[in-house]
Amino acid sequence: MEVHNDKEKKFILGIFEDEDVLVEAVKKIRAGGVKIHEVFSPFPVHGLDDALGYKHSRLPIAAFLFGFLGCSLALFMQFWMLGFNWPMIIGGKPHTGLPFFIPVTFESTVLLASLGMVTVFFIVSDLKPYGKPKIFDTRSTDDKHVVAIDIDDNIMSVDQIKQIVQHSGASEVNQKEFE
Repeated sequence: MEVHNDKEKKFILGIFEDEDVLVEAVKKIRAGGVKIHEVFSPFPVHGLDDALGYKHSRLPIAAFLFGFLGCSLALFMQFWMLGFNWPMIIGGKPHTGLPFFIPVTFESTVLLASLGMVTVFFIVSDLKPYGKPKIFDTRSTDDKHVVAIDIDDNIMSVDQIKQIVQHSGASEVNQKEFE
């Protein structure tokens, strides 16, 4: 087994022409015992997330929690300001009338839910404004599908992995290094 520098990562890239071939290839590659790092595609491919074995996102749970926080904070703020801190009689309405608080509560719920989801997405996806993205193959934004396999994550040799990817229907198999 080769000793790799911690800073450099080596990947095997399988380039595919067709999305149907890609989905079947991902199933074959995973069935062969190869761990796939990521698949890059110029457009969404139906069934690819199931073939990769991805679990359902927990982002809706984060959206609910942030929305609940926004709703709670808006109601607390309005009840506190208009009912206790600075009660004012406006048009003969009661100080703490819940129906009057609905628009602000709704807007705060939507605002905190959306901002919270965006923040959680950026954190989970490791998207930073100062980060430099790894571009595996520029053709993945045009017309090719790229399967990236991290060599360090697999116990097979490089030649075995290349052979499995080639037999799964890849039009070409390349190797790329990142620092």
